[in-house]
Amino acid sequence: MAFNTLTSRAVLLYDEWIREAVADPRTEDWLLMSSPFPQTIIIAAYIYFVTSLGPRLMENRKPFDLKRPMIIYNFAIVAFSLYMIYEFLMSGWGNGYTYGCDIVDYSRSPQALRMAWTCWLYYFSKFIEMLDTIFFVLRKKNSQVSFLHVYHHSIMPFTWWFGVRFAPGGLGTFHALLNCIVHVIMYTYYALSAMGPAYQKYLWWKKYMTTIQLVQFTLVTAHIGQFFFMKDCPYQFPVFLYVIGLYGLIFLILFLHFYYHAYTKGKRLPKVHQNGTCQQNGNYLHKKSK
Repeated sequence: MAFNTLTSRAVLLYDEWIREAVADPRTEDWLLMSSPFPQTIIIAAYIYFVTSLGPRLMENRKPFDLKRPMIIYNFAIVAFSLYMIYEFLMSGWGNGYTYGCDIVDYSRSPQALRMAWTCWLYYFSKFIEMLDTIFFVLRKKNSQVSFLHVYHHSIMPFTWWFGVRFAPGGLGTFHALLNCIVHVIMYTYYALSAMGPAYQKYLWWKKYMTTIQLVQFTLVTAHIGQFFFMKDCPYQFPVFLYVIGLYGLIFLILFLHFYYHAYTKGKRLPKVHQNGTCQQNGNYLHKKSK
């Protein structure tokens, strides 16, 4: 009885928090948007599979030959990323946004709804990208399932739920546009790499991957950082900008460290990089051995 009472109170507090926080009513009925709990279950299942269940199931099995599925998957991510770039541009970043103090438009105008829907597409794409890790497990590339890789694939959909539910638009979405652009480059590389040795000659630009990531995180950090120097910017949920800014800064530092050890000092890469780093998805770009 006491447990039921406690649960009822928790639900009431949650509902009250949603109302007081002024959640966006436009996204309430969209898939996975009514509550953060369904996505939490999916993320927990993902973590359990890639860190425990999957490796145990594969322990006494031969690795799966996933060459064709990976080629299709990587090119599909490229196509999806190109589509999201177009939608982000048409719904704001190439059609009215100033790249300065761009607040969230909560109206039901076609452009505002288009931006909100594009934010949801980006959020949903983070679940699709979990297949990166699942492919590693099924191919017994367990050394590439690093803590940072799993952490990134877990935290992105979780934090973006709040973005779509409360602030689907405005300057907090600039990093998503950049991330989609980087995805086009990264997953094109993955797709060509998966096609075998005959396509290695088309991968001469691999050495520029880290530079691309550094540019991405520098732009994200600089764009968000300007908010803290604006005198009057009524962005509705500044806490999201703090999270994005911290995230961009942390990964900028990580990649500067990687770049220094890999290219400036020219020494043997740290162990984490030997196991496959070069960031992917705005995350860690793993060296997928084919």
